[in-house]
Amino acid sequence: MDPKRAVGRFAADLVEDGQAVGLGTGSTVFFALERLAERIDQENLRVTCVPTSKDTEQKARRQSIPLASLQAEPEPAICIDGADEVGPGKALIKGGGGALTREKIVAASSQELIVIVSENKMVDMLGKSFLLPVECLPFAEPLVQARLQELGLTPFLRTKESGEVSVTDNGMYIFDCRCNGIEDPEQLERQINMIPGVVENGLFVGLAGRILIGKADGSVEVRD
Repeated sequence: MDPKRAVGRFAADLVEDGQAVGLGTGSTVFFALERLAERIDQENLRVTCVPTSKDTEQKARRQSIPLASLQAEPEPAICIDGADEVGPGKALIKGGGGALTREKIVAASSQELIVIVSENKMVDMLGKSFLLPVECLPFAEPLVQARLQELGLTPFLRTKESGEVSVTDNGMYIFDCRCNGIEDPEQLERQINMIPGVVENGLFVGLAGRILIGKADGSVEVRD
């Protein structure tokens, strides 16, 4: 079985009847969503999901999964989400799909963030290969770019294939930053978020609970 499919379905089987569940964004989460829909149909599982993006919301609606806002379900029991990199101390880089701000809000609101990844996402240091996303107000683009450079990062404004600037669900821009390795994720997360005009960045430090790792043979490793 594909590692993403295996770990996504494994995570969905952890959901208990009556729970509110935060649903992240991305291809691995889609397999969890698919399995949740099966359980709702086969087991009459009662669950309410809080989506972190318009994309996840649309996919959940197509599967007839009950949805709620964070206002209606302010403290989900768990949040199931993927990651672009998982480093030491369960620090994460997220936001390749552009939903980092809502993902961080739902993760922080939830009792536990369950991270689902394939084993190639496990790294010894964050930011050596994957670019760090930073979401900012369009008005603040020049300032944010300059301040990111002052922090030693190399920011690239995210664009579509057409060359147009990519805009998030929140109406914001994203800088993808080359870091050449992040020695202190907690400090960098704080430094970036202090830049005027920055909405959020893709470093998730101190939020992850269990890490579920999908293996090539279809098995899943659980790291508490």
